[in-house]
Amino acid sequence: MEKKTIKVLVVDDSLVFREVFAKKLSEDPYIEVIGKAGDVFEARDMIIDFRPDVVTLDVEMPKMDGIEFLKRLMPQYPLPAIVVSAVSNKVFDALNAGAVDFVTKPEMDTNLDSFIKELIVKIKIAATAKVENHRRTIRKTNAISNNASNFSDRIIAIGASTGGTNALYDIIKVLPKNIPGIVIVQHMPPVFTKLYAERLNEHSLLEVKEAKNGDEILPGHVIIAPGGYHMRVKKSNNKILVAIEKGTEFNKVNGHCPSVDVLFQSVAHEFGEKATGIILTGMGKDGANGLLEMRRAGAQTIGQDEESSIVYGMPKVAFDIGAVEKQLSLQKIPAGILEIFE
Repeated sequence: MEKKTIKVLVVDDSLVFREVFAKKLSEDPYIEVIGKAGDVFEARDMIIDFRPDVVTLDVEMPKMDGIEFLKRLMPQYPLPAIVVSAVSNKVFDALNAGAVDFVTKPEMDTNLDSFIKELIVKIKIAATAKVENHRRTIRKTNAISNNASNFSDRIIAIGASTGGTNALYDIIKVLPKNIPGIVIVQHMPPVFTKLYAERLNEHSLLEVKEAKNGDEILPGHVIIAPGGYHMRVKKSNNKILVAIEKGTEFNKVNGHCPSVDVLFQSVAHEFGEKATGIILTGMGKDGANGLLEMRRAGAQTIGQDEESSIVYGMPKVAFDIGAVEKQLSLQKIPAGILEIFE
């Protein structure tokens, strides 16, 4: 059976970018560019007329920026959007407003091939996303209470990809300060992981930071793997430390660096039954085998359910191979975590 093409609308105020993006994307046999819009008002009309499957959306545009457009668009015409943006916190504002994913906008005088390749992959993932699962019923102002006080020998490891930035935000912001130390791999490029950690830190009772080699994992602290680096945990002199390793084209795992599997496997080896593993929304299989190793080592494991996942890929693979002990909606995961430590 012939594979269905993905209808894409390109929205960018730069004529040059619009034409280049459209031409390059159209070279993929499974993508059909059905329109090019120079501002969000043109885009709105084209969305109504052509019903694209995916929109690529520049953030910085005249008349109305991409973020405001997403806020107005999603309630009326929910469809997957890939944001094209310079390096800034606006990316996370766009994801919060309903975008499925983002790519960093290149300079026109640079080689566009790697950018287009990344954009094509994300368009294909976005075409499978369930944007109706976008947000949000755990918008609580107060953290969930917990009476336990000392978890220095316990650890929580979380892995996520597409849709994970919002899912992680919703979980981390409601956890109490006395929770065990948390280590996270979220598939994200360099620089953005630092911005994301800073953003989480501002909206959480926990101390959140991007990992540096040798950082100690402490209760009430969250450490996020840097983009482009694998992260592992290790015990040393009664301390729990992180070790990071610079990624190359040759040491990616499941196509990713950082990889969830790399983190989970190290947690399984070092912590066994003292660990909790959680796998969230995302495309592919990264983290499934590592979570299975954790469960076999005695760890409690949680997988996000299909209904609340933007992309039910990673959690599905993990569930199918028996790595998930308990499957929960995003809304129930924070309480599910705390039940383990009661």
